[in-house]
Amino acid sequence: MLTTHRKAFILDTLNREGQVIAKRVAEMLDLSEDTIRRDLRELAAEGLLKRVHGGALPVAPDLPDLAARNAIATDEKTALAAAAAALVQPGQMVFLDGGSTHALVARLLPRSFAFTVATHSPTIAAALEDHPTAEVILCGGKIYKHSMVAVGAAAIASIGLISPELFLLGVTAAHPQHGLSTGDVEEAAVKRFIAGRSAETYVTLTADKLDKVSPAGVLGLDAVAGLIVAADMPEARMAPYREAGAAVIRA
Repeated sequence: MLTTHRKAFILDTLNREGQVIAKRVAEMLDLSEDTIRRDLRELAAEGLLKRVHGGALPVAPDLPDLAARNAIATDEKTALAAAAAALVQPGQMVFLDGGSTHALVARLLPRSFAFTVATHSPTIAAALEDHPTAEVILCGGKIYKHSMVAVGAAAIASIGLISPELFLLGVTAAHPQHGLSTGDVEEAAVKRFIAGRSAETYVTLTADKLDKVSPAGVLGLDAVAGLIVAADMPEARMAPYREAGAAVIRA
């Protein structure tokens, strides 16, 4: 088998299964593990996968800081934010995660009825200063500066005092097999805890986050009420997520 065909097979396996195990691929292609490992090293050097012991995982998305993410207010993010804001109902408590898309959600929240926004992000809380009908609860703790959210024991103790009806969750990656993930273990633990305290969890996902895996797992796809994606997202791309138990909401 030609090198190009082997590499295409490896990448297709990675896309379908979310991982590549060198020994298994070698057996399937009737080749030596050394050959497959060499292919994996070359694909990793090209930035197409991440080498791990015994195989490979999808490349984790880049994690630019919050200021850089906030500067990119794309039409896609705005549409996702509008769809997420529309989920809020009168009298509800909604927990709003940090992140650039949720900064847009804060600006687009309804102004015609009263509700409560809880957040562990001081930047999100500040964005709601002039909102006429939203009561704001800021949950404190040690600040993880990259995302400007509170993490750690103090944050979890504070969040443990509330039970939101709705959690709008932000992650850096989503994958049909590996679920939802983010870049920091402590941040992931807080996100999981918030989801556990909330009646329903929805996730806003830009196209660049799909079919990726970040280092820290947050939740399985079957643990959320819905994935909010762009209206023009191809159905073929979302089909594996539906099969994994996730509802898909188009913005």
